[in-house]
Amino acid sequence: MKAFVFPGQGAQFVGMGKDLYDNNATAHEMFEKANEILGFRITDIMFEGTDEDLKQTKVTQPAIFLHSVILAKTMGGDFNPDMVAGHSLGEFSALTAAGALSFEDGLKLVAARAMAMQKACEIKPSTMAAVLALPDEKVEEICESVPGIVVCANYNCPGQIVISGETEAIDAACEKLLEAGAKRALKLKVGGAFHSPCMEPARAELAEAIARTEIHTPICPVYQNVDAQPHTDPEEIKANLVAQLTAPVRWTQTVKNMIADGATEFVEVGPGKVLQGLVAKIDRNATVSGIQ
Repeated sequence: MKAFVFPGQGAQFVGMGKDLYDNNATAHEMFEKANEILGFRITDIMFEGTDEDLKQTKVTQPAIFLHSVILAKTMGGDFNPDMVAGHSLGEFSALTAAGALSFEDGLKLVAARAMAMQKACEIKPSTMAAVLALPDEKVEEICESVPGIVVCANYNCPGQIVISGETEAIDAACEKLLEAGAKRALKLKVGGAFHSPCMEPARAELAEAIARTEIHTPICPVYQNVDAQPHTDPEEIKANLVAQLTAPVRWTQTVKNMIADGATEFVEVGPGKVLQGLVAKIDRNATVSGIQ
């Protein structure tokens, strides 16, 4: 069985999607439609902007969504998933590619999510850090022992977790994690504490936008970040999308569940190769490839 997976924030690069725009009429039309919907020419930033321009959350998220979804939409019969999943932002790409969201609604939701997250990041200093080579339980235990907000945000693969929270709490946690034997506890260059309680203001704002959006039954099960389970019911999908902003991304569990349900081949659709690397670390027997 074939699983298509969609990357999240951090996979962006200048020039992403340009070949598609230049050489595929459908892609060109969809990119121009996106410029219209967003009210600015995101294609200019994607194709010729600076890394700094592209790194802004309000640009990054729609840019990755567009690259991933337009790729999937131009694959024709080659996009034939038995199941799909996306990492964080990638969940919106997965839902759109699988027909649960229209292209226009998916893009509007991603833009709303990005703006809400950017605003939440400005409320208090917060960040994220990657932790390598410690068991999940140990990382969770140390986060709980630190005063302030610090939680496990991304369970990426065995031995790789991202923690998220208030800057001071992250600093204190990183110190303790290194003392406990972590190979690395390194702060990431991100706008704020995604997938933590610091995103509560964004969650409330996004909930309103999601409530107003029509979600259809997807063409295949969508494994969602919040519980790593397959979903096809539109109301469940909505509830999980709202919860996702403040809850951890259970990527390790998601991939394991997809494999348990029959996935043998994983295809990453979108910029970068991050998910291909994570899937290979989660299960060495899985066949992984990518389309960019």
